[in-house]
Amino acid sequence: MKLKLAVPDLISNSYFPAVAAVELGFFKKEGLDVELELIFPVDKAYAALRDGKTDIVGGSAHSALAAFPEWKGVKLIAAQAQGMYWFLVMRADLKAKRGDLSVVKGRSIGAAPWVEMGLRRLLIEGGIDLERDGVKIAPVPGAMGAGVNFGVTAAKALQEGKIDGFWANGMGTEVAVRNGIGTVVLDIRRGDGPKPCFNYTMASIATSEKLIEESPETAAAMVRAIVATQKALKEDPNRATAIGDKLFPPQEASLIAELIRRDLPYYDATISEDFVAGMNAFARDLGILKGQATYEDVVATQFKDLWKA
Repeated sequence: MKLKLAVPDLISNSYFPAVAAVELGFFKKEGLDVELELIFPVDKAYAALRDGKTDIVGGSAHSALAAFPEWKGVKLIAAQAQGMYWFLVMRADLKAKRGDLSVVKGRSIGAAPWVEMGLRRLLIEGGIDLERDGVKIAPVPGAMGAGVNFGVTAAKALQEGKIDGFWANGMGTEVAVRNGIGTVVLDIRRGDGPKPCFNYTMASIATSEKLIEESPETAAAMVRAIVATQKALKEDPNRATAIGDKLFPPQEASLIAELIRRDLPYYDATISEDFVAGMNAFARDLGILKGQATYEDVVATQFKDLWKA
């Protein structure tokens, strides 16, 4: 079966299990002919799923609500990795201390649409009043046209002084830190920020309820492919380099294996009830979810047995 898989960010570790499932042939081993497509920003990727222009989205889980209000018509079928996976990076000359949110006061921070929601909410939970404290969160200048390079474009904008900080993926973070232009203030996966923010979102695999109903074996094959990819990268994270050499610019290609190695502790396809409860609470706080969606409303639970390799 020929399928399209949309990711909102390509030169990144964020959705690498989905990309690697294509490039390492694990979808093909499951009998699926999957074509990778970049659709940025993430709300457009989910809109393409809703409109039948793509079949799978490997993106931020909460962002499905952009195109599927109240979780109607979509299901999460697997996690690419656990936890909210973005970093808050501020200009190096600000000499920000790890975990000190006061550094954002009076500053301009770049973040992608729908991605920025995580930052807004965690700053509020951390005691920052965005209006009172003069925090401006907006798209990174030039990034809306860059697409594949969101994090890298953010690092470049930081270097050029167009923004004071950014909220973006691990690749942009690594580039900024290695180039001496940025300091990591928050790394959510590794314990920074208010505790609830770990479960605001995750990098997931989503598909339509229609596909699941019409071809459950296809959806099951998608899950098996992601789990097999996670296992393969755990066994040899250096496999990421060949993919980077094919798809990324040289500097980012040289970094990807190390970023994947750091992410391996979070490579688990499980979508837990605790995660869904946390994500839905986050979504209700933001007003993008009105009702009390259940775990079964969000997750295709018939595939739970496939999450463990």
